[in-house]
Amino acid sequence: MLARPFRLTRGSDYRLVVRRGSRCGGARVVTSMLSTGESRAARFGFIISKQVGTAVVRNTVRRRLKAVCAEALARVPEGTDVVIRALPASATASYADLSADVHRCLGRLARVSE
Repeated sequence: MLARPFRLTRGSDYRLVVRRGSRCGGARVVTSMLSTGESRAARFGFIISKQVGTAVVRNTVRRRLKAVCAEALARVPEGTDVVIRALPASATASYADLSADVHRCLGRLARVSE
């Protein structure tokens, strides 16, 4: 589970990351990453629209993505904000599939930001 200090909570933060951050797309998720240069832990935000499915499906996808990001927290540089948008294909994806997509994108975006 991702604790509150590791989550994006304000809409303005989401907009900033999505508009100015680097982006990596996959079959199930689109990941945006923005390095802020602040000395704090990385923060994650999730966008799961109604196109993904019913409320039960959306919440399941969000919980899986939170668990994946909690695992990846140590690998993300400090002061980084990450927004993960779930695509409709994520509704039928397994935890391993979501994890593979997120880890691939985080690795790719970390190399680009260096």
